[in-house]
Amino acid sequence: MKKYILTGLLVWLPLTITIWVMMQVLGVLDGVFAGLIIAAQTVLPESLRPGLESLRSIPGLSAIVMVSVLLLTGLAVTNFAGQWILDQSNRVFSNIPIVKSIYTSVKQVSDTLFSSSGQAFRHAVLVQYPRAGSWTIGFVTGKPSGEVAAHLSDDHLTLYVPTTPNPTSGFMLIVPRSDVIELQMSVDEALKYIISMGVVAPPLHASAVINQVKPRHTA
Repeated sequence: MKKYILTGLLVWLPLTITIWVMMQVLGVLDGVFAGLIIAAQTVLPESLRPGLESLRSIPGLSAIVMVSVLLLTGLAVTNFAGQWILDQSNRVFSNIPIVKSIYTSVKQVSDTLFSSSGQAFRHAVLVQYPRAGSWTIGFVTGKPSGEVAAHLSDDHLTLYVPTTPNPTSGFMLIVPRSDVIELQMSVDEALKYIISMGVVAPPLHASAVINQVKPRHTA
C-alpha cells in the first residue's frame, strides 16, 4: 500500500504544484486587472461603468489582456516614435527622487537578464563552493567592471550560484576564469538539476565527453 501511495503521489504532485503556481499567477493578474478597471470606472463616464464591471467576471481575461499589452508594447517600441516615447519616459522616471533609484536598478538588471544581446545566464559552469573540493553549479552573469575589476589582476567571471530547491535566491561570486569548468548542458537543464536537488541529472553531451576536464583541486 505504501508503494502504491508513493507512486500515486509522484503522479499527482507535479500536476498539483503546476496548477497551484498557475492559479497564483492568474490571481495576481486578476488583481492588477481589477485595479485597472476601477481606475477606468473612476475616469470614464458613468454610462460605461456597467460594461467595465462585467469584464471582471470573465475568467482568464486578465491574462489575455496582459499578454496583449506586452505584445503591443513590444511592437510599439520597435519603431522610431515608440523608442522616442520610451526614452522620454525613462528620462522622467530617472529624475524623480527615490523612484529613480528603484527604477534604474530594476531596469539595469532586467535589461541584462532578458536582453537578447546580453550574456547573463547564457552558460552553466562548475565552481568550487563553499570550499575547495566541494563543487556546485553556477551561471555566468558577466565580468567584473569598474572599481572591482581594477583590484583584480587576472581574468575573472561574475557568477550567480542559486540555492536548492529555490533558485530565486543565491549568491554572487567573483572567481578566476581558470577555476571555472564550463558545462555543455543548457541553462534549463542546469536549473532542473538544481531544483531537483541533483535527482534529475541532464544527459551527458557528446561534446562534454570529448572535452572532459579532470576536476582541479586547489590548495
